[in-house]
Amino acid sequence: MTADPRPLILHVIHHLVVGGMENGLVNLINHMPQERVRHAVACIEDYSEFRQRITRADTEVFALHRSRLGVWRLRRELFQLCRRLQPQLVHSRNLSGLDALAPAKLAGVSRCVHSEHGWDVGDLDGRRWRPAILRRLHSPLVDRYIAVSKDLKCYLVGRVGIAPARVNQIYNGVDTDLFAPGPDKLGEAIPPEFSQQNIVVIGTVGRIQPVKDQVTLLHAFAELVRSQTNLRACLRLAVIGDGPLLHDLRLLAETLGIAPLAWLPGAIDYIPEVLRRFDVFVLPSLSEGISNTVLEAMASGLPVVATAAGGNLELVEDGYCGRLFPAGDFSTLARLLAGYIANPTLRRAHGASARRRAVEHFSLHTMISNYERVYLDLCGQSGEARSFRGRARRLAGSG
Repeated sequence: MTADPRPLILHVIHHLVVGGMENGLVNLINHMPQERVRHAVACIEDYSEFRQRITRADTEVFALHRSRLGVWRLRRELFQLCRRLQPQLVHSRNLSGLDALAPAKLAGVSRCVHSEHGWDVGDLDGRRWRPAILRRLHSPLVDRYIAVSKDLKCYLVGRVGIAPARVNQIYNGVDTDLFAPGPDKLGEAIPPEFSQQNIVVIGTVGRIQPVKDQVTLLHAFAELVRSQTNLRACLRLAVIGDGPLLHDLRLLAETLGIAPLAWLPGAIDYIPEVLRRFDVFVLPSLSEGISNTVLEAMASGLPVVATAAGGNLELVEDGYCGRLFPAGDFSTLARLLAGYIANPTLRRAHGASARRRAVEHFSLHTMISNYERVYLDLCGQSGEARSFRGRARRLAGSG
């Protein structure tokens, strides 16, 4: 049997579950041309049914269960996996992905890429010394870095000490055909009472965990309806996503007296349709890399109110396609939301600008092309894949 000439990329990720970084990986695998590269995914911990969103049948997913095995057995498993799969390139992500670098090199993997996608909840501004030192110690094992934002590139260069020439900055991309303004194709994406005429829906999408800080959004919403009691009749709140704090968030909605006005369904599978029913999107995160949900909201034609933190400042142009506010400042958030509620014309104008910005600067095609260029450049430098481009063209031509 003739060996497959396409290089294999082994992606190493902590969990393959619902999340922005994970969604970006799925998009990368599903949309990168199949004749160019193959993919496999190693999960440091585990995967959920979210792995079913990978549509390529030739992509294997492995769960390594570090919390059960311990770090040294994990590294042995990674070494054996690399020996068996023989990937041309390993692409690790974030802090836990560093565990894959030494096993990959020892197993004979010639090229390693490491990317940073956001901040840990215990290191929201990158000031902790231990994560920076760990990244620095692993840097000799990395052939190329990828940062999803300029903010993260500055961290890698300034704090970790990586040479700028070794870091590619690649923004996340959004499918602007799937996420687009228009009618709700499902008909009933959100509760019927949210769809009544003159109802304004404030919404967010994201994992319910401390760094996402949906608590601030609930407090802002409660302040709005408390200060302007007439808004109870026309204002609704949707918080989409699952996570360890979902139960606590529902209890908080009860305590604040906004539960009858709020919808917290947990995780759902029809996000594009739900976004079409929102009027304003809010991202109250304490810190962010480049938020996929913000890009999806922008592509859906929604004005975005986001914290002035991390990569949010690179996505949301304040006063053009949305507004920015200090993290945790629910009073300022309430004031900005009140401005959009009172001015439908402003909502529509900022929503149209958001859509235009997503299409022009953050397309999925651009993201895929940039990653493909990094992969093929590195694979082209390895002995096993030096003639990849010519072989891939011959393979495509003979198909």
